Amino acid sequence: MRVVRQTELGGTDVLKVVEVERPEPGPTEILVRVNAAGVNPVDWKTREHGVFLGTPPFVLGWDVSGTVEQVGFGVSWLKPGDEVLGMPLFPKEAGGYGEYVVAPSRQFVRKPAGLSHFEAAALPLAGLTAWQALVDDVQVQAGQRVLVHAAAGGVGHLAVQIAKARGAYVYGTGRAVKHEFLRGIGVDEPIDYTTTDFTQVARDVDVVFDLIGGDNALRSVDVLKPGGTVFAVPGGVSEELAAKAAQHGVRATGILVEPDQRGLEGLVDLITAGKLTVRVDQVLPLAEAGKAHELGAANQLTGKLVLDVLGH
Repeated sequence: MRVVRQTELGGTDVLKVVEVERPEPGPTEILVRVNAAGVNPVDWKTREHGVFLGTPPFVLGWDVSGTVEQVGFGVSWLKPGDEVLGMPLFPKEAGGYGEYVVAPSRQFVRKPAGLSHFEAAALPLAGLTAWQALVDDVQVQAGQRVLVHAAAGGVGHLAVQIAKARGAYVYGTGRAVKHEFLRGIGVDEPIDYTTTDFTQVARDVDVVFDLIGGDNALRSVDVLKPGGTVFAVPGGVSEELAAKAAQHGVRATGILVEPDQRGLEGLVDLITAGKLTVRVDQVLPLAEAGKAHELGAANQLTGKLVLDVLGH
C-alpha cells in the first residue's frame, strides 16, 4: 500500500510517498481502506519536531474516513463494507496518511450516509477537541457566553457550532472577510482582531476557547466572569497564565484530544440533526501532503484541509 512516510525531521521535503506492507487487524481491531485523511496542525509540528512520535521513521495522520476492509477476532458490530470515520490511536502513530489503517474498532463510528468522506475525515480531531472541552469538561449551558478565538479555523468553526447547539451566545474572532461565514455558522458577534481589541467587545464570558496561543489566553482572562474557564489549546497553561487566572478567580486549563467513540457519536448526532456542518477548505491528493502542510501553517484557511487518499 502507499503511504506518505518520513525518515527524518524537517521541512515538507521529508514527506515521501513509498510502498509498505499492508497491515493485518488483530483481535478487536479493524482494517480500514482510507478514502480521505484530515490534516491538522499537530501533523506539521510532528513532521518538524517529532511531537508525540519522537524520532522517525513514521507515517503522520490521525483523522481518517474510509471503508472497513477486514475485521479482527471479536469485532461483531462492524463488517466489511461499512463506512467509518475516526481518530484512532492518538497521540500514538496511526498512519492516517496511507491507504490502509489498522486500529481498535471502538475508536471509530459509522459515517452518516449524507456526509462525504472528505467532510468525515475533517471532523474527528478538530471536532473532538472542541467537544471534549465544551461538552465533557465545562458542559456549556444555554444562555452562557462563549468566546472562540480563530473561530473560522478547523477547530474553531466546529467549536462555534457545538456551543451554539447548546444554546450559548457566541463571540468569535476572525478577519472581517470571514464574518459572513462566522455569522452563518452561529457567531452572534464576530470580532475583527486586526482592528478591534476583543477585550473591549466580549464581556462576562463563561468560557474562552483559545486556539491562537501566545498572550491571547492571558488577555482572555480579562473578559471572563468569576468562575469562568479559559482553554489554552495550542500551548497549554504557562506559569503567567496560571497566576493571572488564580488572581482573577477563574480557571485556566490546557486540553489534549483523546480517541473517543462517545464524543464522535455526539458530533455525528449534531450533523444528522442539521446543527453541525464541516467546512472543507481544500482537498489535495495524498502525494501533496507537503503542500497541505504549507497551506495549513499559513493560517489563512476557513475550515479544514483534507487529503484525497483514493485519488478520485
